[in-house]
Amino acid sequence: MATYTGPKVKLSRRVGVPIADIPKHTSKRQLVAPGMHGYRGRRLRDYGVRLVEKQKLRYHYNILEKQFARTVDEAKRMRGNSGDVLLQLLERRLDNVIRRMGVARTIWSARQLVSHGHVLVNGKKVDIPSYRLKVGDKVTLKDDIQKNARENMESLGGHEVPGWIDFNPSELTARIVALPTPDQVPFDVNMNLIIEFYR
Repeated sequence: MATYTGPKVKLSRRVGVPIADIPKHTSKRQLVAPGMHGYRGRRLRDYGVRLVEKQKLRYHYNILEKQFARTVDEAKRMRGNSGDVLLQLLERRLDNVIRRMGVARTIWSARQLVSHGHVLVNGKKVDIPSYRLKVGDKVTLKDDIQKNARENMESLGGHEVPGWIDFNPSELTARIVALPTPDQVPFDVNMNLIIEFYR
């Protein structure tokens, strides 16, 4: 499947929030609107507000529009609050779990780690970034990438692993112990606006 390969900071500037937790994205100077002087133009209407909110979530998980729309449809068909279910589905993606473990600095490097075949799920190699993990699944890294992963963990000082992942930093293994809840997502987004966008 295709993926966005253009400039990443441009995405943060477009939606006005950092989509990666690294200094390049979080500095105030970078979060000015696109254009030479950060011109914002007219005030957004209802459609524009919902579009920006949807794009925030898409960029955060590095998903193309078609795949994101399919995930929204799946969340609507499932039981429970559609917004909470959508967040659960996105959080349980393999590339996102690698990022939440802290062994990759960004979603793009986590995706690369998975697609290059460095990740094992329950002892089997999985190279599909969108692979959805279930409660009880165990994620490990191959030996040849562990040195690189430890360096990334050191560079991400203060990174907190969410409670739904049981992470063992000495062995670089993780187990999914529960389904993620909206308050465990370290990203501020209005899910109601996103569900409304796809009505």
